[in-house]
Amino acid sequence: MTLRFLTAGESHGHQMTAIVDGFPAGIPVDVDQINADLARRQKTLGTGGRMRIENDQVLIRSGVMAGKTFGAPVTLVVENRDHSRWAGKEIESFTTPRPGHADLSGLIKYGMQDIRLVLERASARETVSRVAVGALCRQFLAQFGIQIGGYVSAIGTIQADLNEMSYEERVNNARTTTSGCPHPDADAAMRAAIELTMQQGDTLGGVIEVVAFGLPPGLGSYVQYDRRLDARLAAAMLSVQAMKGVEIGEAFSNAALPGTMVHDPIRLEDDQIIRPSNRDGGLEGGVTTGQPLLLRVAMKPIATTLTPQHTVDLARGKETETVYERSDFCPVPRAVVILEAMAAIVIADVLIEKLGGDSIAEMKPRFQLLRQACLADLQLKQQTYTWWEV
Repeated sequence: MTLRFLTAGESHGHQMTAIVDGFPAGIPVDVDQINADLARRQKTLGTGGRMRIENDQVLIRSGVMAGKTFGAPVTLVVENRDHSRWAGKEIESFTTPRPGHADLSGLIKYGMQDIRLVLERASARETVSRVAVGALCRQFLAQFGIQIGGYVSAIGTIQADLNEMSYEERVNNARTTTSGCPHPDADAAMRAAIELTMQQGDTLGGVIEVVAFGLPPGLGSYVQYDRRLDARLAAAMLSVQAMKGVEIGEAFSNAALPGTMVHDPIRLEDDQIIRPSNRDGGLEGGVTTGQPLLLRVAMKPIATTLTPQHTVDLARGKETETVYERSDFCPVPRAVVILEAMAAIVIADVLIEKLGGDSIAEMKPRFQLLRQACLADLQLKQQTYTWWEV
């Protein structure tokens, strides 16, 4: 791993912090762009009260001078406005674990005496740091014409028919809807479903799609399991709270088809090697093909529900019901930018790995020299040689 980051902070602590190491020098940093992504994470449809309290703004505490990175670790801080409502207060210990959360498993792992000490760090509030890091990585990727976008394709049982839309149309249209779904009819149905779920005191999950445009062929590797880009991306997606499934391209529907209907044909158009389809989602053998990279991620319904669920009061040793405090009803629309961020971080890492160098000045000329899918760059010849010659 060339680029790495750590996050720190608790849901109701002073602040959320991220430290990014290995970020190249010479990248102009636009704080407004980072804040714009943080605002997308706070979309209001289906969200709970916390998002109306916070007004997330990034503070850059290191690694940027005169508006540009200079190769040192970059520290990104987002303050928790809700901290002032909790600081100094005496609060009863929380002893009833909520199904679907890290509450019970966290108690068992760390031996805590209060579930709050688990949920404070396990909370999806941590993703505010990831969005800030991802926004920084987007600005690096933009130097090479690489863009990442996302949209909602399903919420609950409502699935949008997006076959007639290009990936670009999907991403652009999604920014204009409150559900994050680019299809107007599906958007209306999703909004109605979320409102009904809120009235019923329940929660909804869905499916989010993330697309990366402008990727050169040859990023990632097949030589080791942990260098395969599909594995790295899947791990990044599943590291986000409530994400439970990932497919690349049309993976699950492809599983029901014969191979001749699944794999993308390789054709020749003048000197260019092209693929008329993209069923593999832009990745073959853990390596980018140069086509748009498509990820589909399944998000479960959020675990905290207004309607009580069965649990056990661990302090009293009795079965009881969960106690509702505050949560989203459907966080799927605002999770789009979180998954985009994680994709941006992974892709920035593999691009830095591919190009080498410590600054954008070194990297840009190397990017121009990357091999493309064309006969001139590959230059294969018919030849014979001795296999495994020592």
